[in-house]
Amino acid sequence: MNTYNPYMSLPGITNEEMTVLHQATKDLNDQQKESFYMIYSGRRKSPQDVLIFTLVGFLGIAGVQRFMLGQTVMGLLYFFTGGFCLIGTIVDLINHRSLANEYNQKMAYESYQIVKMGIGY
Repeated sequence: MNTYNPYMSLPGITNEEMTVLHQATKDLNDQQKESFYMIYSGRRKSPQDVLIFTLVGFLGIAGVQRFMLGQTVMGLLYFFTGGFCLIGTIVDLINHRSLANEYNQKMAYESYQIVKMGIGY
């Protein structure tokens, strides 16, 4: 059985993320799965992107990674406090994968909801 898995083409995808995506799409038909993939791949953030934007915090623009992840209030706090005096930026540097996974799980849920409502067609 040779089945194509479109999720493997997503940059930086982890086994944990793959499991979440398979769980989220198990009750969707093929057309809905295709719509889900299109919506999700457009909203998803790769861990490498989060890492790069976190490193920008060391250049004086702290919080870019938080804005990127939709956390506007935290982004503003990081920006005006220099990433909590770089401590928050260092913590985000260490936890960039979990930040991306948390965000991507939220986007998978939202993408699923859009597909189930039929808006994604």
